[in-house]
Amino acid sequence: MTFDAVLFAFLLTLFAGLSTGVGSLFALLGKKTNTRFLSVTLGFSAGVMIYVSMVEILAKAKDSLALELGVKSGSWMTVGSFFAGIFLIAVIDKVIPSGENPHEIYKVENMDEAANGKEKKLMRMGLMSALAIAIHNFPEGIATFASALHNPSLGIAIAVAVAIHNIPEGIAVSVPVYYATGSRKKAFWLSFLSGLSEPLGAVLGFAVLGRYLNGVTFGVLFAMVAGIMVFISLDELLPTAREYGEPHLSIYGLVAGMMVMAVSLLLFI
Repeated sequence: MTFDAVLFAFLLTLFAGLSTGVGSLFALLGKKTNTRFLSVTLGFSAGVMIYVSMVEILAKAKDSLALELGVKSGSWMTVGSFFAGIFLIAVIDKVIPSGENPHEIYKVENMDEAANGKEKKLMRMGLMSALAIAIHNFPEGIATFASALHNPSLGIAIAVAVAIHNIPEGIAVSVPVYYATGSRKKAFWLSFLSGLSEPLGAVLGFAVLGRYLNGVTFGVLFAMVAGIMVFISLDELLPTAREYGEPHLSIYGLVAGMMVMAVSLLLFI
């Protein structure tokens, strides 16, 4: 593992995490939320994540573990790690208060009325959303970093998918903070900084696991990454995509994401 490979994986994770700032710009510079665009792109991101998790990442995890532990033990370890990843992100999601959950839908055009006389509540909502996103994005940072470290082309696809998924999270932070403070600058920077937990997750994950990276740890980590991304897609991306736009748009985006991911994987055979 070279320094360049580690640096590339970190930069991809940084790009994915700081895309919350892109969501903030969408909210603060526009007078109306482009719901159709968000619906399609969130569906696209879910398609990429689900396809690459089930077809590529889980298969690589099983191959790695089977090589180290044998076919039977490796297969059981793969399945156990996959569901351990789902359990981990589900627990994180459970401890986030529902009122400040980053899955909640925020639209710029609906906030004027909500802002009247409710500045303190809106500010708390924005701050809690930022904290929730920071907690939520931590394992995503490990997932993006580990994928990019193992396979740079795979890491790029995952980083783009995670970046798309972070756009509405940026909106969830910036809109209430802006209407509570009247400051676009404060709203943008709080949203932007909330994404830093993703590269932080990558750094801490590498610091803890770096010296232990071998066939078994890579296999377990990869299977957990697959579980995390499938859960995020089913629990966050698709429901949010359907809330933002017409139901069929999210499915069209989902299928398009799967197709693009499938073709990109075939090109690297």
